[in-house]
Amino acid sequence: MLNINVSKKLASFVFEFKHEINCQGVTAVLGVSGSGKSTLINLINGLIKPDNGYINLKQDSLVDTEKHIFVTPEKRQIGTVFQDALLFPHYKVIKNLTYGARSLNTEKFDDIVNVLNIGSLLDRYPAMLSGGEKQRVAIGRALLTNPKLLLMDEPLSALDMPRKKELLSYINKLVSDLNIPIIYVTHNINEVKRIAQHVAVLEQGKLIDFDTTEQILQSNYLKDWL
Repeated sequence: MLNINVSKKLASFVFEFKHEINCQGVTAVLGVSGSGKSTLINLINGLIKPDNGYINLKQDSLVDTEKHIFVTPEKRQIGTVFQDALLFPHYKVIKNLTYGARSLNTEKFDDIVNVLNIGSLLDRYPAMLSGGEKQRVAIGRALLTNPKLLLMDEPLSALDMPRKKELLSYINKLVSDLNIPIIYVTHNINEVKRIAQHVAVLEQGKLIDFDTTEQILQSNYLKDWL
């Protein structure tokens, strides 16, 4: 369970989010550009500190402003995949994958490589990879840190349609084969339909709805999106 109750003053509005997210399957965070989606991700992973409030992950306190608790990003056991894969250009894929992993479990490594279908890429440099391949490597690197939760901040935004469809199928496999909970940020309703079980809808820094994907797709708010 991810329990969030935070506020953060930004340039254009005060971001506020209060909700419990069941860490199972894929929870999509949906909203137009500038609605606060990336702010939520960066509050969870610790790249932004809230002005007030707390975040708890599976009984662990990640931040609590009243108790002066702030766990640094590298100690939160949370993996993040950004829009840009952010791979080290001078390292081969295998070194990019294992960078940051405290200890390497060979069986886990093989499982992740197989699920993401990147075994044939291990001896290549990032410049030799397609955009979709780079993102699969970035996902693998995040998973090899053994996270309790995986955050994905619009990871398909730079990809063409065939690569998007391909990567969505791999994200589904992560949930089914590796049982890793994912919070997935997007403004694309089709991505939500493909992979999400629950959806949080943000508007101007506020949570305006949270429900199953089926219910959210029938909401009045999304009529103009469909």
